[in-house]
Amino acid sequence: MSHSEPAPVGSPSAPDLERAAWAQGFAAVALDNVTREYPYAAHHTTSGPDDRALPVELHPAFATSYDWHSSVHMHWLATRLLAFGVPADLEARITSVLQAHLSTEHLATEAAYLRETPHYERPYGWAWLMRLAAEVSASEVQAIRALAPGFTPVVTVLEDLVTRWVDGAAHPVRHGVHSNSAFGLLLVLEGARSLGRSDLVATVGRAARSWFGDDAGWPFTWERSGHDFLSAGLAEADLMRAVLPAAEFGPWARAFFAEVAAGDTILTPTTVRDENDPQQVHLFGLDLSRAGSARRIADALRAADAEDTALADLLDGAADRLLASGLAASVGEEYYSTHWLASFAWDAMEAREHAAG
Repeated sequence: MSHSEPAPVGSPSAPDLERAAWAQGFAAVALDNVTREYPYAAHHTTSGPDDRALPVELHPAFATSYDWHSSVHMHWLATRLLAFGVPADLEARITSVLQAHLSTEHLATEAAYLRETPHYERPYGWAWLMRLAAEVSASEVQAIRALAPGFTPVVTVLEDLVTRWVDGAAHPVRHGVHSNSAFGLLLVLEGARSLGRSDLVATVGRAARSWFGDDAGWPFTWERSGHDFLSAGLAEADLMRAVLPAAEFGPWARAFFAEVAAGDTILTPTTVRDENDPQQVHLFGLDLSRAGSARRIADALRAADAEDTALADLLDGAADRLLASGLAASVGEEYYSTHWLASFAWDAMEAREHAAG
């Protein structure tokens, strides 16, 4: 059976979708990733023939897990797993690595790099770094929360970068990959709220309303392209459910999802024919990200209107199928998958269990 045709949820061969069933495996994957320096896809813009610094010199905190942004969100996964609970040996090893990587000195270097290269990793890497900063600052694990002061210069730089970006852009980016504006804004918004950055919260809210507030009848049938790991439509709706009050979100969502019907491709698992193709394996992430977004949107719709649940039921009904489809690849043998997928899987599982912490 292919990943595009997972066993029906609830059948004996279907995967267990609970976090507890995957935490130890994900912890092992996260530990492997945050300690693996090569291969590394550096996206540094070389300034001249003498600009030959190794990734670990440019990015002492995030020079692992294949590339910078993946390193950031696998560090986030590691912190989430410590809070959730993993075996003692893994806990000790992960904690030691996080303390070494996320030192005040290393984070100051990362903040300086972002300040000097203001378009680097916009907005995807920024978003995950804001999410990591928020997670560290709110962690129930004392050893992790002790690292929070080192993130202050990072968050300050990120607030400036995001503000300048949205103030200077007339239009959002709607691609289903790293450049997607809605996904980036959502993670920034959540992090800013957690960190008490009220000005940034207001900035993101204004940008979301300006860029997406009038959208309706989103053409979900046009999705997906062959290397998406985000649904542009679901990412946008996920952002708007976090921005709009319930009384506004319900009508907005019903207009936005007007073209969606049962059986549409947006609600069905995708097909990956070559699991060694680094772009095709993005589609595993598409299933996982759709699962998380669909569940959060469904929850918001029920909060907006407890009587009209048709759209919420449709999204909920798809979420488990999508989650099951992408799970196996997140702990497989192919590094193009395992260097990042588990973070999206964990996020979707948290949404499934309505987990706040």
